[in-house]
Amino acid sequence: MDNFPSQQIDQAGTYADEYFTRLAAASKTIDRDAVERAARLIAETAAAGKRIYCCGNGGSAAISNHLVCDCVKGIRTDSTLKPQVVSLSSNIEIITAIGNDIGYDQIFRFQLESLAHPGDLLIVISSSGGSPNIVTALEWAKENGVTSIAMTGFSGGKSRELADISLHVEADNYGIIEDLHQSLMHLLAQYTRQKHITDPARLPEIKF
Repeated sequence: MDNFPSQQIDQAGTYADEYFTRLAAASKTIDRDAVERAARLIAETAAAGKRIYCCGNGGSAAISNHLVCDCVKGIRTDSTLKPQVVSLSSNIEIITAIGNDIGYDQIFRFQLESLAHPGDLLIVISSSGGSPNIVTALEWAKENGVTSIAMTGFSGGKSRELADISLHVEADNYGIIEDLHQSLMHLLAQYTRQKHITDPARLPEIKF
């Protein structure tokens, strides 16, 4: 991978052309078998009445919070599934309390220790894959019977190794990586919804 942009680009339109070209190329690096396994795991977790937890930092925190909407509202609408999804990135009060009193690397793990049970699912979103609070959460999950999916970019960091399923984007630009993590979030929710739709004949009239 080479850094993008590696030199100044004068025209925004030219930048857009290069950005979208790289976005399309990076999308092809995502392991489709891993996508299939992730979709199956999300559906199985929801069908079993188990909880799905998600977390991320910065822009990845926004994707984590968005994931709740697309699963709880999106997947459930017109389908046989009722996902229970919690974003560990959403409560600023508990995040700052844990970060201040215990340590920022514990903000997700500490919540999991109180909330998660064996059979639950943890979805982490981290461009670098090396954020200590993400790695610590994955380590706890592995030790306590919580399965995990990691969305990563760049080298993938330790998260790519720890997760049960790795959805890795081969790219070196935060925007491109986050765009594709957002796309993965959308397509997994949409796929799961249409797969479990109560009346497939209605698909042509339903907006996704």
